[in-house]
Amino acid sequence: MNIEATRLELMHLLLQTQKESLLKKIKDVFEEEQIDWYVDMSKEEQEEIKIGLAQADKGELIDHDIVMKRFDKWH
Repeated sequence: MNIEATRLELMHLLLQTQKESLLKKIKDVFEEEQIDWYVDMSKEEQEEIKIGLAQADKGELIDHDIVMKRFDKWH
């Protein structure tokens, strides 16, 4: 079975079920998968993300348009 067929089958099953406990289990699986990418990163990468988030919280940001203009010469 290809991935598209699997997706369609899963969507059909999800739409048909009325079992809240089953839906919660499926949601938990997706939430666990979303966490893995961060855990799999090196400590250095995790620290860089924390630094970036702290800078964003302090408002130390550069507007997207300014960054694009700065790097426009390489496009």
